[in-house]
Amino acid sequence: MTDTSLKPSEPSRDFVKQSSLYQEFLAEREEILRHKWIESERLGHDIGFERALLDWIRKHREAWRSARRSQSTPATPPSSPAKP
Repeated sequence: MTDTSLKPSEPSRDFVKQSSLYQEFLAEREEILRHKWIESERLGHDIGFERALLDWIRKHREAWRSARRSQSTPATPPSSPAKP
């Protein structure tokens, strides 16, 4: 007997892939992989994902998240003057 309770259904997988949390994870992962490549090139050898992850978190995560938040927050339109 096969246990299928651990396998997400197709609609559930689609929901996860479309969720903002998953999109944020993918974007952050892409930045970590970019950092891994840059640092590996700079040092002349592959630094590995774990080292790149920890280095990126320490040096860049906070600024990256702040920049993403400011990009995703729509500008508030100027309020119109009150009429007397």
